[in-house]
Amino acid sequence: MEKENMLKELARSVVDMDEETSAELSKSYVEAGFDAYDGISSGLSVGMDEAGRLYEEEEYYIPELLLCSDAMYAGLDVLKPHLRRDDSSETYKAVVGVVEGDTHDIGKNLFKVMLETVGFEVYDLGRDVPPKEFVDKAMEVGAHLVGMSTLMTTTMPNMPIVIDLLKAEGIRDKTIVMVGGGPISRSFAQKIGADGYEPEASAGARLARELVTTKLETMSHAAV
Repeated sequence: MEKENMLKELARSVVDMDEETSAELSKSYVEAGFDAYDGISSGLSVGMDEAGRLYEEEEYYIPELLLCSDAMYAGLDVLKPHLRRDDSSETYKAVVGVVEGDTHDIGKNLFKVMLETVGFEVYDLGRDVPPKEFVDKAMEVGAHLVGMSTLMTTTMPNMPIVIDLLKAEGIRDKTIVMVGGGPISRSFAQKIGADGYEPEASAGARLARELVTTKLETMSHAAV
C-alpha cells in the first residue's frame, strides 16, 4: 500500500496548495522506485481534478486554484525528468493550445506532458490562441494531431472554427482533432466533429496515439 498512500498524499498536497510538500513527496516517490507516470496521472492530476471540483462548487476561487496549480507544477518538475518515453521509432507531431479568449492552461499542460510520454513531438501554442494559429502551425509542421482546450463555455465556439479552417485548407482528413477542458463533453466533441475527447490527460494521450495510428494506417491502405 505504500505506493497507493504516496499517490493519495501527492493528490492531497495539490488540494492543500502545498508546493514544498508536493516537491518533497515527488522526490520520495521517485526514490522509492515508483513509476513517474503514475505519480502524475494518479497523484498530482487527481489532486488537480479535485481542486477543479472544489472550484466548480465555489469552495475554491481563482486564487486557490492557482495555488493548487503551483503545487502540482512543483511535483511535476520533479517527476517529469523520470518519465519513460515511448520507445517506438515512430514520432508523431501534435499542436496543442488553449483557444482564444481563455488563459487557463493547467489541463493543456498536463495533456502536453502525457503526449510526450507516448511518443509525440509537441508544439505548444500556449494560451489565448486564435483559431488560425492552430491551423497555420499544423500546416507548418505537418501535425498529425491538433489538441484544443478551454475552461470557459464562452470560448467553446472557437473549437468548431478551427475544424472548419482545417477543412478549408484541405487538411482535416489528415489531422486528428481532440478537444478537452472542464465544460467540454463527449457529446459536444461529437457535435462539432472532433475525433476524440477524454476528461483525463493520460487517457487522452493514449487515445491520441491510438487515433493517429489508426488514421495513418487507413491512409496508407487507401494509397495502395
